[in-house]
Parts: sequence; structure tokens; C-alpha cells
Amino acid sequence: MAFGDLLDQVGSTGRFQILHVTLLCIPVLLMASHNLLQNFVAVVPPHFCSAHSNVSQSLRPEEILRITVPLDAKGKPHRCKRYAAPQWHLLNKNETTDYWEYEQLEDVDVQGCKEGWSYNMTERSSTIISDWHLVCDLRSLKQMGQTVYMGGVLVGAFVFGGLSDRYGRRILLLFSHLLMAVSGTCAAFAPSFSVFCLFRFGCGMALSGLGLNTFSLIVEWIPTRVRTVVGTTTGYCYTVGQLILVGLAYFIRDWRWLTLTVSLPFYIFFLYSWWFHESSRWLALNNKPELAVKNLKSVAKINGRQEEGEKIDINMLQESMKKEMSSTGGSYNALDLFRTPRMRIMTASLSAVWLSTSFAYYGLAMDLQKFGVDIYLIQVIFGAVDIPAKVVITVSMSFIGRRPSQCGALIIAGITILVNLLVPHEIVRTCLAVMGKGCLAASFNCCYLYTGELYPTIIRQTGMGWVSMMARVGAMVAPMILLTADYITWLPGLIYGGAPILSGLAGIYLPETLGSPLPDTIQDVEERYKGDTFLLFILHLCTKHNIHYNKSMRDVTCRTSTVVLNRRVVTL
Repeated sequence: MAFGDLLDQVGSTGRFQILHVTLLCIPVLLMASHNLLQNFVAVVPPHFCSAHSNVSQSLRPEEILRITVPLDAKGKPHRCKRYAAPQWHLLNKNETTDYWEYEQLEDVDVQGCKEGWSYNMTERSSTIISDWHLVCDLRSLKQMGQTVYMGGVLVGAFVFGGLSDRYGRRILLLFSHLLMAVSGTCAAFAPSFSVFCLFRFGCGMALSGLGLNTFSLIVEWIPTRVRTVVGTTTGYCYTVGQLILVGLAYFIRDWRWLTLTVSLPFYIFFLYSWWFHESSRWLALNNKPELAVKNLKSVAKINGRQEEGEKIDINMLQESMKKEMSSTGGSYNALDLFRTPRMRIMTASLSAVWLSTSFAYYGLAMDLQKFGVDIYLIQVIFGAVDIPAKVVITVSMSFIGRRPSQCGALIIAGITILVNLLVPHEIVRTCLAVMGKGCLAASFNCCYLYTGELYPTIIRQTGMGWVSMMARVGAMVAPMILLTADYITWLPGLIYGGAPILSGLAGIYLPETLGSPLPDTIQDVEERYKGDTFLLFILHLCTKHNIHYNKSMRDVTCRTSTVVLNRRVVTL
């Protein structure tokens, strides 16, 4: 008997699992709102230098613009320069002549925006850009704000990943909900940009804690056969959350109220999270068998299988997890992710996959204004494309396998981004960007489930925290790469496209997990994936189809669930 058998005994997909997964998924809807909040709170409105103090406000706006603002190299009104003195003679020009037809005046002194900026707030009533004048010389602070937020996500992944393996998933999830609520509320009332960044950093930390512990609590309370479907459902919650953000941003045009709106529900999530049951699998492996049995009995009662639940005792639990519990002596930390050969290869490959996926994803999904399309429309398109993308990746993961699905999604995404550099037409370029974003969303959906299946229970959260931390490194760097376009216009696209292709190739070294039970110890990982990983994938296929395989003196003979590999009997 294994833990999965105990889970079946108490009702593996009963009322508890349905309610448990549903309540855990609801906060995921607003995780997308915080992740992509920058697209709306940091919209850069059209802006020009404020007029000189001696310019009469009785003039029409276009007349004020004509006499105070010179043209830039593209023949458009300059956003960061104005004439040193008003050019009154321009008012004597033929009023039917459009402003844009005037050539740049020669030998006229210009200066910076000494008296501030005037903003055209037709799109949003206020943004952090207009409130704190993050334009011209300070324009890089917009990207810095998102980088600080992703820095919080990175620190949160490092901190919460290790702590949840030591103190449990439930208590860290509770703290993350509270941290998100408080930090988001404070960010909405921030008096300055630096204070805003400080509390957005807190939101980023909370988001890591939410993502890591939500996924672990879900996957450790459901049976193997429904992991793919449930994992994909969780991913769809994030997709729906992107569409919810569009609706909220469309009706709430003030950035402070929008930030507050997506933060207040986390107080409610914090309150109902007290009901969540700690993972009995984690409790058993951390010398807390009494609590593990208590939770299993509680689950059995909720699922209407109280009699079966009463049969479970500490002896039965210890017997079912005898092997796993005997291998969990001592404490574990991030070094264990690199201590053994298979763990080293696995962690290195997963690090590359997560880093490049996040890097390219946020490179495309952030700063929607660069597409020249209405930001609400492009956000809807970017969110909606996740729906078919995740359907395809779910089917692929279920029938082809996790590894080819992961590698394929990354390589296709990278190729799409690179091809985008060669296409001049704006509509086609936007379509290619949408396709690339869909592939990256599919990759995210796959790697969350795939990583949870690869790492053993005793350090699953540490492993998830590590790869999540690598993802946030990519997300932190992504906004700053956009600044390189000021020097070489095609360089960001080359970097965003090359990274997924390289990591897709690195993913080949990951073992296949389709249909495999969750490993509980590092020894499970090493034993399960001994030998050639490609051959083990062939083993999975041949046991399924009863095929004989022979290559380079390596014999594989399928006999239902037992195969012979290099003269060793391997039971699948």
C-alpha cells in the first residue's frame, strides 16, 4: 500500500477535493491582476512640456502646443523639449495649415520641461506616470517599477519555498494571503514612487508564496490520474484572471482605486484559508503522523466515507509510507537539489526552462502600448489566446508526454518571436506576438505540473521555490531588455526569441513523468530515472503497446509492466 491507496480509501476525487481545489483556485484569478497590473497603472499618457508662465490660457490647446513645443526627428511634437521662449510668430501662420506641416525651426533655443508636463488623460484618469512624472529622463523608472516587483517575487520564491517545506504549506499560504492584502492596500495609498515600489515588492513576495503553496496543496491532495486536468484548470484560472483585469481596468480608470480593488479580496481569502487541510503526505514525512491521520479522517468524513476513514491509524500510515519515511532522516535544503547526479541535471534543465519561459513571457506581455493597439483590446487578445493554447498543451501532455510538450512549446515560441523580427507589417507582427505568447503560456502551464511531478515530496517546495526564483530572475531582466531598443531596435526580439529555443533544447535532458506516481524521496528520483532517459521514455511507450525494442546492444523486452534494461529488471 502507498499513500495514493490511502487517498483512494478516503475518496480521492470526492467533495473535499472539489471544494478544496475550487477555494484554492479563486485567488489565482487575482494573481494575474497583480502580475500584469503594470500594464494599466503605468500607462504612459501623451505628454508635452507645460507652457511658459506668460502664455495666455485663453489660447486653444493646439495653439499653445504650436508656439511652445518643437518637432522631434519624426516630425511629431517633442515630448521632452520646449522652446526657451514662446514662438509667437507661429500664431500668424495660416490657421488652416496643420501643426504637423511646420518644419523644425532652426537656430531656436530649446530647453527641458522646467515647469513640468501637461498630460492628455483621455485613456486613464491617473497613472503612476502622470502622478510622479516618470517621463523623459525618468522614463526608465517605469521598467524599474516592474523589475522591483519581480524582485519581490524572486525573494518570495527563495524564502517561501524553503519555509513551506519546513513549516508546512498551509501556514505559509495563510501568511501570503495576508501579505498580499496588506501590501496591495498600502501600495494603493503610496505617497511616492519609492514607497509604491516598496509595497509592490511585498506584493511580489506574496505572489510567490501563493503560487507555490497553492499548487502543492492541490497536487498533494489529488490522485495521479487527474493531475493533468486539475493542473490545467488551475492554469485556466490565471487566464480568466487576465480577462477580469481588463474589465476592472476599463471601468476603474484611476490607478489607486484599481490597485485597491485587486487587493481587498485577499482579506477574504485569508479568512477562509483557515479551513484548508495541511498536506497529509507532508505531515507524514515530517514526523507528524497524528495530524496526518486526523486530516485523512476529516477528508473521509467530508467525502462521505467516514467508515473507511476510521480504519486508518498511525500504523497503517507508517506502513504505507515505510520506504519514504525511512529515507527522510535529517533536514533538507536547496543544496539537495544539486547533491546527486540526477537531481543536478534535472534542476539545471528546469532552471533554464523556467528562466527563459518567464523572460520571454513578460517581455511580450508587459508594456502593451508598444503594439500600437488599444491596450484593453490587446490584453483581451493576449488573455484569450491562452485558452486554445492550454487545451492543446493539455492534450499533448496527456497523450504525447510532458517532456516533448515542454520542449515543443518553448521552441515554437522562440521561432515565432524571431520570425517577428523579419515581418514589417504591424498587424502580422501583432498576430505572431500573440501566437508566441500563447506558446509561452502553454509552457508555463506545462512546467508547473511537470516540475511538481519531478521533485520529491520532501523537497518539492524547495525545488518549486528554486525554479520559481529562476523564473523571476528572467522576469526581472525582461523589462530592462526593452531599454536596449533605444540603441538597436531588433536586439530585444533577438534575445526574447533565442532564450526559449536554447532552453527547449535543454529540456530534452528531463525525464518523462506521464502516468508516474509522485516521488517522495531523492532516492525515488534516482532509482526511477536510472539509465538513459530517452530509453526510459521508449520503455513507457513499449509497455503501453507491447513492443520489442533493440538498439546498440541495449535490449528492451516488454512484458506488461516489467521490462529488461541492460540485463536489469525494471518494474514500471
